Amino acid sequence: MGMKQVIKNLDAFPRAEDHLLQKTQSGALVSIIGLTIMATLFLHELGYYLTTYTVHQMSVDLKRGETLPIHINMTFPSLPCDVLSVDAIDMSGKHEVDLDTNIWKLRLNSYGQIIGTEYVSDLVEKEHEHAAHKHDDGKDHHEHSEEKIHLQTFDEATENTIKKVKEALKNGEGCRVYGVLDVQRVAGNFHISVHGLNIYVAQMIFDGAKNVNVSHVIHDLSFGPKYPGIHNPLDDTKRTLHDASGTFKYYIKIVPTEYRYISKEVLPTNQFSVTEYFSPITSQFDRTWPAVYFLYDLSPITVTIKEERRSFLHFITRLCAVLGGTFAVT
Repeated sequence: MGMKQVIKNLDAFPRAEDHLLQKTQSGALVSIIGLTIMATLFLHELGYYLTTYTVHQMSVDLKRGETLPIHINMTFPSLPCDVLSVDAIDMSGKHEVDLDTNIWKLRLNSYGQIIGTEYVSDLVEKEHEHAAHKHDDGKDHHEHSEEKIHLQTFDEATENTIKKVKEALKNGEGCRVYGVLDVQRVAGNFHISVHGLNIYVAQMIFDGAKNVNVSHVIHDLSFGPKYPGIHNPLDDTKRTLHDASGTFKYYIKIVPTEYRYISKEVLPTNQFSVTEYFSPITSQFDRTWPAVYFLYDLSPITVTIKEERRSFLHFITRLCAVLGGTFAVT
């Protein structure tokens, strides 16, 4: 037996003789179905190869001296903008009242439509200008009467504020508060309430804390830019008070996060979890004024999310297995 014959005997796929091969219509149908299946599987595998997947890694958070951006977008359908203030305090002792950094207020009518907008710092400036104007008008008066004029001006301004707010409440005005707070990267809280008002003024406007309706809609609350697949649990949250008023408290645990795109671009941000608590006013003599509190704390662990793509060798291996198997079956 020659060497060529030995090699031929090793052929695991002997070719059938031509006279044994017969083409039929049923065979053609099976071939068409097989080709269709192989084309479908090829497109599926190609799409699977081109899509990215994410890998999660955890490590100790080493960030220092950075600020924490808080993006808020909320609507208070039952409180006018004139009575709302945004305050923040953190564990370092920093206390900011009626924040005027990158915060806007939109006046809303009873149907939720915008009827006016003012940057919060503009409101503060207008108050100072109003006070300065009144002071200038009294310059030509005698020294002994200046205090009296100032007191009358203050009372008049207070009465005008009360009338304005009561009229807004009667018309069903609401307020949309949105913007960005830059706070220290330590535990703390921020809240939206009527605490910016003098307590006597608030009493005259609402006739007691029980009448302060802090029903609200949280359109968006986040602690940094959004990345693909993120879920902020408080987005589109609606809380409506029908009977007793009270204080809402949202306890938030912030997890520092880095999202690394396939292009190597890094997006520093934060994700969070939340639990909620409502404390109703139980007595008409309760001295606690209703508010919406967001109490946050930061995790010492940072999460890194990396986009990755499957290797070309992995793609070829799966493709050969799928197409070869389909061809063998058909």
